[in-house]
Amino acid sequence: MSARNSMIDCSRTMPTLTVFTPTYNRAYTLHLCYESLCRQTNKDFCWLVIDDGSTDNTRELVEGWKKEDKIPITYFYQENQGMHGAHNAAYRLIDTELNICIDSDDFMPDDAVEMIVSFWKVRGSNQYAGMVGLDKSINGELISVPFPKTMPSTTLVDYEQTIGYGDTKMVLRTDVVRQYPEYPRFDGERYFSLGYLYLLIDQDYQLLTLNVPLVIVDYKTDGSSMGMWKQYWNNPRGFLFLRKEHIRLYKRMRYRIKESIHYYSHCFRIGDISNFYDSQLPIWTVFALPFGLFLYLLTKYKVYRGDRMTFFLKSC
Repeated sequence: MSARNSMIDCSRTMPTLTVFTPTYNRAYTLHLCYESLCRQTNKDFCWLVIDDGSTDNTRELVEGWKKEDKIPITYFYQENQGMHGAHNAAYRLIDTELNICIDSDDFMPDDAVEMIVSFWKVRGSNQYAGMVGLDKSINGELISVPFPKTMPSTTLVDYEQTIGYGDTKMVLRTDVVRQYPEYPRFDGERYFSLGYLYLLIDQDYQLLTLNVPLVIVDYKTDGSSMGMWKQYWNNPRGFLFLRKEHIRLYKRMRYRIKESIHYYSHCFRIGDISNFYDSQLPIWTVFALPFGLFLYLLTKYKVYRGDRMTFFLKSC
């Protein structure tokens, strides 16, 4: 079955929104997302499950839900490519006007789809790439910093650099996403920051702000947001590429300098000195290099200590 034909379950009635969920061996928690989608007060959506090489019973679980016929579901399997590879697959498959990613350990408030669709129908236009809403933790606390009333639209970079960092949830126009290249893949690496696409979109579009929670998050110890020291260590070429793009695209100098330090840390990790001369801020090389070396050594220590602790706990 071709990638395009595999979307027949979702495209039958062509809803406004695709909720897509990348998953890898998360059969034990995926039901939370499914159950929340079944409870939605607005059914103008379909659910796309991207199985990124699971070896558990994810396929059988999703096929069972499809037979229940409570919501339109499409299941797509691919060999493991990491979260960014799952997003690449989703963006190739989605046909609806809007899309939102709900991770396999998260779920949506019962009125989330209703809020998204009604808000977009009133405020949406080709001027915007979509909208950005808030995240809420499973204990009810907001993880995001709410948008001020003076910020009806924003870019993610402006939000993070002026309001403060906090997890947010984006709803994107599918036709906008397809204007940009797919997430790059590097041999032997399974992680690349999803923020790369959002940064590219920032250069051309703003996002409408929606001050309501669109997702309830429950971070698991096996999630990609956990163990970031290991992510840095195990995926240096992807991070090197990303830091270089950050330096090129960020407008504020202090953020560009910070990214330069990270850039040189990844250079030390790769062990290719030629990358030292490929920075977007060569004038800051002398300043950034020693800090980059320190960050490289700190990352190495954190990963080594974590591996030792894991070995110790498994031995007990």
